[in-house]
Amino acid sequence: MPNALANETSPYLRQHRDNPVDWLPWGPEALRRAREEDRPILVSIGYSACHWCHVMEHESFSDAETASVMNAHFVCVKVDREERPDLDAIHMDAVQAMTGQGGWPLNVFITPEQVPFYGGTYFPPRPSHGMPAWRQVLHAVAEAWRDRRDEIREQGARMVERLSAGALMPAPGTDPDPAMLAAAVARLREGYDSVHGGWGTAPKFPAPSTIELLLRLGETSMSVYTLHAMAGGGIHDQVGGGFARYSTDERWTVPHFEKMLCDNALLARAYLHGWQATGDAVLLRTCEETLAWARREMTGPEGGFYSALDADSEGQEGRFYVWTIAELREALGEDADTAIAWFGATEQGNFTDPHHPEPPGAPGRNVLESRGPEPAPEVRERIRERLRTAREERVRPGLDDKRLAAWNGLMISAFAEAGAALGRDDLLEAARRAADFVLRDLHDADRRLLRTWSHGTGRLRAYLEDHAFLLDAFVTLHEATFEPRWLSEARTLADEILARFLDPQAGGFFSTADDHERLVARRKDLEDAPVPSGGAAAAFGLLRLGALTGEARYEEAAAGQIRLHHELAVRHPGAFAHLLQAFDLQVRPLRQVALVGPPDGVAALAAVVRERRRPDVVLTAGDGDPEGESARAVPLLAGRTALDGRATAYVCEHFACRRPVTTSDELRALLDGERPDPSSPATP
Repeated sequence: MPNALANETSPYLRQHRDNPVDWLPWGPEALRRAREEDRPILVSIGYSACHWCHVMEHESFSDAETASVMNAHFVCVKVDREERPDLDAIHMDAVQAMTGQGGWPLNVFITPEQVPFYGGTYFPPRPSHGMPAWRQVLHAVAEAWRDRRDEIREQGARMVERLSAGALMPAPGTDPDPAMLAAAVARLREGYDSVHGGWGTAPKFPAPSTIELLLRLGETSMSVYTLHAMAGGGIHDQVGGGFARYSTDERWTVPHFEKMLCDNALLARAYLHGWQATGDAVLLRTCEETLAWARREMTGPEGGFYSALDADSEGQEGRFYVWTIAELREALGEDADTAIAWFGATEQGNFTDPHHPEPPGAPGRNVLESRGPEPAPEVRERIRERLRTAREERVRPGLDDKRLAAWNGLMISAFAEAGAALGRDDLLEAARRAADFVLRDLHDADRRLLRTWSHGTGRLRAYLEDHAFLLDAFVTLHEATFEPRWLSEARTLADEILARFLDPQAGGFFSTADDHERLVARRKDLEDAPVPSGGAAAAFGLLRLGALTGEARYEEAAAGQIRLHHELAVRHPGAFAHLLQAFDLQVRPLRQVALVGPPDGVAALAAVVRERRRPDVVLTAGDGDPEGESARAVPLLAGRTALDGRATAYVCEHFACRRPVTTSDELRALLDGERPDPSSPATP
């Protein structure tokens, strides 16, 4: 008989509805039961694309004898970390404090007062590699609660203090200094893998925020080399586009095959910016193929974007993505030899599922890379199309079809910016449809933003990161389309951030709203993990919005976040790369570009602004009517008129503008730093 998770909308929670464990979702019923029965709560946290979550579910949570132990001693609660990042962050902090490591599945034992006192990640069904069996853990924790309950509760105060420490951190005594950014780049260079690209060793994550920081600062050796290394590796789906979450090796060859919407949104934008910085066609192609994958495989009928694809299919990791030589030959015919050389495929293969090893003598399976001689473009596309067609005959990985506000914001930004830079209306339309979905379906009756939507239902009040990523998305969509409504929506989100998430005493932003349910701690996100932290994203978006609107309160709130963490960010740039991007935005003289006049002429001038990466520019445009909608909605357009009826560009700093120009060459000269004619006064 299904447990209480059968009534949930999260695909991850519903995966556990038929477990013999008496799972409850996090909520009043679970907390009430724990208090009344004075039993600890087992909080088990994961997500639908998590391979080891599936393993533990199969080995332990589906086992009746194990479930009976869990049900007898604990109130068992399942949490989707993507729906409840607040709970995930608190319990991950606790486990890392207790054990020095973390990951998913995350299994934490907490008191009825919600204080964590023991936890870990994956536990096997039998003792293995120095890890105790899951049932051993259950019995030991139950015995400790029975015999040392008062001691456990007494120790809880120290844990609560630790969990609250990040939110209580005072601002350092120094102010942000632009020279600190050079020190951050030097630290990134110390940890850089100059052979394979990226940072650190296996497992290796893509680090798009670090790449974006370097590109913003004009560093193209580490950033572009890493983009190329990933694009050529098996972490990049050479057949269907898109990126897996991380590589199990340092060469980007064998991925952990789950595909997350958030990672691909960030990487698509990084590849776009890499192309804008270098003109490198491979980077542009990778961006476009990633967005094509998102449109083809990750877009719901209403326009919102799904969350993730599993790593597993047919019970095996990577089964959907790997190929034997015989399978390649069958699918490709006369193109097989060309493809095998291009992909570096061999009879021995380069991939083995450790949980399902092939029998002796079985053909080797290959994760495809792009390391060999690349075919001509038409042959390349023919090979990819044939392999996609053949792959569609296989059992597809599971799809997590919930739509998350935050991750939709990231993908809206990627589609909008790419659509504008590449002049592609189809990409802009994808961004608009997703934004319309958010505004229509991800709000409650009070017009409060919601976190998640699935099967026609939106639920859970949104977090800081939801507001922050969508703030940036709406600013980007305004810059891409010049439609005033997106700037209006950005201001609504910014006002909500300041009203409900800002810490007016210490500065910075809390991760949860002021009316969020009371948890053991109210946290502030510090590090990127690996998506940008909500606080950093809020600072970045507020600075951009402030430059377009002239609202000093947006810039002041952003400055508080940067002031709070800038010293820590410079010491650990890989963990705070997005905050350092906001830092750069704050200390770099931002230029506001306002275009007015006939649409065709405005489009030609906008193309100049977008022809390369200009991280110090915010952009808007209108028709030049001082009484029109654009002039009323966008302060930067107020009083800007077209000269002699021609499209006109105003390049401004702090709303003080240079002499307006009407040609592409003049605008390019202003943007590329030629000194203005001293006889040309600024235009107020």
